[in-house]
Amino acid sequence: MRFSEMSAADIGREINSGRADPISVAEAFLDAINGYAASEEIYARITPDRALKEAGEARKRAQSGTRKGPFDGVPVSWKDLYDTKDVGTESGAALLKGRVPDKDAVVLKNATDAGSVCIGKTHQTEFAFSGLGLNPNTATPPNLSMPGHAPGGSSSGAAASVACGLAPIAIGSDTGGSVRIPAAWNSLVGMKTTHGLLSLENVLALCSGFDTVGPLAKSVEDAALMIEMMGGCNTDLAARPKPSDLRFAIVEIMALEGCDTVQMAAFDQTVANLTKAGVKIERISAPEFSNASKLGPELFPHEAWQSWGELIEANPGKTYGPVEKRFLQGKHVSKEQYDNAWGALRKIRSSFFDRISGFDGVLMPTVPIQPPLVEALLADEELFTSANLLALRNTRFVNLLGSCAITLPTATYAAGLQIMGKPNEDSRVMQIGCALENIASA
Repeated sequence: MRFSEMSAADIGREINSGRADPISVAEAFLDAINGYAASEEIYARITPDRALKEAGEARKRAQSGTRKGPFDGVPVSWKDLYDTKDVGTESGAALLKGRVPDKDAVVLKNATDAGSVCIGKTHQTEFAFSGLGLNPNTATPPNLSMPGHAPGGSSSGAAASVACGLAPIAIGSDTGGSVRIPAAWNSLVGMKTTHGLLSLENVLALCSGFDTVGPLAKSVEDAALMIEMMGGCNTDLAARPKPSDLRFAIVEIMALEGCDTVQMAAFDQTVANLTKAGVKIERISAPEFSNASKLGPELFPHEAWQSWGELIEANPGKTYGPVEKRFLQGKHVSKEQYDNAWGALRKIRSSFFDRISGFDGVLMPTVPIQPPLVEALLADEELFTSANLLALRNTRFVNLLGSCAITLPTATYAAGLQIMGKPNEDSRVMQIGCALENIASA
């Protein structure tokens, strides 16, 4: 049985039927990690002792008919900013090397209590502050189907762990696109949850007003089940809508500007597929996208500076240059500027969701560009900065507007379809994603 090719939900079903044993599943993934040439570029640390102990407990429950849920006995990889008891948790940063927490993050504890198996911690961008996935100070994970190209970030190792068959599902975080960009660039499902849906307790912060927890997965079903296990919403995917009952908006200004030919062709083909399936789609104007984006340079850097700015400034050169510069920008944003920006953003949010009240959501390419070459990005800081801002553009709309969104793979590798919903309608967005995922990838 090739567990590496199976979804997390399918592995859970095999365990439930007695055809798979949790210890054998854990051993299969640990063996795959140990035998994979680039595994050290994907996993910062693996946790074999914990994984086998938790798998053993899952085996007993499976044998006694007392399984805790659909992922009881299923391995999960965790981004390196989720506190993991007695295991290094460093947020991909040399400045946090040797940091070992004494308890699990709440979402990890919840998932463990629901029977999941912690298989290890994945590499990420330093302090989670880049959308490209490069980290020359620790490791830059591979992009499996586009060798030499960026994996997407900041949850770079999370995406690679699933794409390379080294975990059935991964947990990342998303502040401006850090789940959805690597999910899209690795042709995975990625769910950006509404801020506050899942606990951030004992999760290393970047921007407290925007950080969210989210899964990178092989299917919408996997993402929905994982969110529930971590303490989020319970989504009934059987109640998903019919495609012909759905109505979406496309915002042409900004969301479609500057898209490369591959991304634009993939988006146009996916929209055509959806239309053929009966989905109603309209093109609208929404100045809120532009107005919200103008506030990003004050909001994100200010919050990032509050989290790590003084530490980074006190240790110049220890953080990758372009990432360090992004933090230092926040030093120059005053509290008054920040507060005024939040006040303006709240009005923009209200205006935007009034504008799309008659729609089920908004469609756009998840990322405007294909993954750039890693060598080119490392050789040119200006290219890194411009590519990073463009990669984050469409996903960051969702974070700024305080909503949730899912990215689905399309028929074109590394070109995702982003479905943006309304705040706190995470279950609805996942139901929509489930209804459309096969159409989007056709």
